Amino acid sequence: MGSSWKLADHPKLPKGKTVAVVVLDGWGEAKPDQYNCIHVAETPTMDSLKKGDPDKWRLVKAHGSAVGLPTEDDMGNSEVGHNALGAGRIFAQGAKLVDLALESGKIYDGEGFKYISECFEKGTLHLIGLLSDGGVHSRLDQLLLLLKGSSERGAKRIRVHILTDGRDVLDGSSVGFVETLENYLAELRGKGVDAQIASGGGRMYVTMDRYENDWEVVKRGWDAQVLGEAPFKFRNAVEGVKQLRAAPKASDQYLPPFVIADESGKPVGPIVDGDAVVTINFRADRMVMVAKAFEYEDFDKFDRVRVPKIRYAGMLQYDGELKLPSHYLVSPPEIDRTSGEYLVHNGIRTFACSETVKFGHVTFFWNGNRSGYFNEELEEYVEIPSDSGITFNVQPKMKALEIGEKVRDAILSGKFDQVRVNIPNGDMVGHTGDIEATVVACKAADEAVKMILDAIEQVGGIYVVTADHGNAEDMVKRNKTGQPQLDKGGKIQILTSHTCQPVPIAIGGPGLAPGCRFRRDIPTGGLANVAATVMNLHGFEAPGDYEPTLIEVVDI
Repeated sequence: MGSSWKLADHPKLPKGKTVAVVVLDGWGEAKPDQYNCIHVAETPTMDSLKKGDPDKWRLVKAHGSAVGLPTEDDMGNSEVGHNALGAGRIFAQGAKLVDLALESGKIYDGEGFKYISECFEKGTLHLIGLLSDGGVHSRLDQLLLLLKGSSERGAKRIRVHILTDGRDVLDGSSVGFVETLENYLAELRGKGVDAQIASGGGRMYVTMDRYENDWEVVKRGWDAQVLGEAPFKFRNAVEGVKQLRAAPKASDQYLPPFVIADESGKPVGPIVDGDAVVTINFRADRMVMVAKAFEYEDFDKFDRVRVPKIRYAGMLQYDGELKLPSHYLVSPPEIDRTSGEYLVHNGIRTFACSETVKFGHVTFFWNGNRSGYFNEELEEYVEIPSDSGITFNVQPKMKALEIGEKVRDAILSGKFDQVRVNIPNGDMVGHTGDIEATVVACKAADEAVKMILDAIEQVGGIYVVTADHGNAEDMVKRNKTGQPQLDKGGKIQILTSHTCQPVPIAIGGPGLAPGCRFRRDIPTGGLANVAATVMNLHGFEAPGDYEPTLIEVVDI
């Protein structure tokens, strides 16, 4: 171990206590009402933490600048949340990195843009990604800027392959976004650029699967985008989306794939040899699979039929460990010296666990976008397979109890100094918009927390219970006065996205030193303050450039 990794001892907090770090995914704090599933659900464990010692429970920010996003209107997400929780410092993230690169024009001087621009002379530039202003995976304004910059730098033929949202934005908003894009493409055509929409589909049904849950989703996108084949053909994207939305039970998230065809029925923009392809999403998790399909020669997840020789780049690099994709327009934040790496260097034996849908968050993102172990002898990461092929409101308990059992066993084994865990229910079920199921999900998450805290009680340890962003605590769109927003038919508009609410953090357990409490001089702490806090509870001081700890020890 280099001396630079050595952490100073904390002057007042002892070493040797087992620390459980529990992240409740999508668990924010909002006013209690019938749309606050955390409030409606039976959550005795979390209630007891909240109603317990006010010095041991507080709120922290989990959105906007607190997690490196551009504005305070930007809701947090699981990736940036876990980056901040693990790194202990705030790094400019996804959207913000792309904004800075587009603003300065730096994006056009980078290796990635140079790589794809070599196809502009003879080939077509294809842009594939989520079409909305939700700001979680992509942003419409960035797409328009990239269209402008590419056309000014020699792209003569451009095809856009759109994925409709309805998850991070209102269902039904797709039509307006497609109209905005169409109007801009018409302007480009007026300047002599052959620019048009080539294909589309809903984000949950086409292209944007994650964690290898369902390769069919990626295949549907491949068939439409590359092969020009889809169950629906339209002459015009706006009319097409309107028509697909008119079907019973249609939603933006699940629109079937379609291609745009010319008057003779020929698709206007299949991807062929010599073309350039950019996936425009800045968030990684739902782009890794399609990146593999474009990049891997020995790909075997579905029959690609035809594999065009293209130049492919991501908006960002989507997996730092796999170096995927190998070309990207904007370089990632260099997240170094994460708390996990420090603690392992200081002998802390670590156990991390979640189910598939959030396993990467409590490992890869926690560790600064880095796969694998820092030290296999001191770490064990356990992934419990998620239910595949269902929407999570069908099984809202998910794997919460299995996660709880695994973590309980890890604590009682005495083999670990730290266990860290993500309990996904509030987020994954919250995203379905199913309020009753989300209530069941919150109860299951609370039961998992109880199992973990009971085990900590048995071993004389310490717990830190927190969250990565809000979701389940508010399930309706709100108007300016905070009342539920109604649609044209007078129905309440369900909110499926994350929120900008703060999240709780609670500390406690028999191992917590007497007089240890939350400081009163950091009223607006954020997720990045949690890392130093956890280091202190292990008996160490945090590095000097970490966001300050949330705790202090007062003499009793």
